[in-house]
Amino acid sequence: MELNQPDIAEKSAHLSFLTRFFGTGFFTGYAPYASGTVSSAAALLFFLIPGFASTLAIIPATLALFIIGGIVAGKMEHQYGQDPSIVTIDEIVGMWLCLWFVPITYLNVGLAFFIFRILDILKPYPAGDFDKRSGGWNIMLDDVVAALYTNIIIQVALRYYF
Repeated sequence: MELNQPDIAEKSAHLSFLTRFFGTGFFTGYAPYASGTVSSAAALLFFLIPGFASTLAIIPATLALFIIGGIVAGKMEHQYGQDPSIVTIDEIVGMWLCLWFVPITYLNVGLAFFIFRILDILKPYPAGDFDKRSGGWNIMLDDVVAALYTNIIIQVALRYYF
């Protein structure tokens, strides 16, 4: 669903700042083009924070943002319609999940980003099923599936090819 700027401004007025902040992936969902790609790239900036990639940080952060995302994505969907393009918290969660238990190198991060974006667009089973359903949890789950597939591909590549 494409939203024009007056629609976004008018409908956003009915949502709290925190709902908009988290739901739009820290406001990256307002990017005029390719908001999912912009949000996925922005998610990688967190890996510049020392220690963020450690399992003690990334796993609880991902799980917490997934729970927040399911709630706020549902509120935003109620306001904007099914799976609106400005809701990009799912891309942030997905990108973080792609990198669980993956050594953070430029090659690994680049591959994860590229594979995740392709799978998020193609929506392999069961991601496509979640994408067709309404609700905040379904918005989150189609990206979780793409992220899990990405993580598996990266893990296999690391084990057998790199």
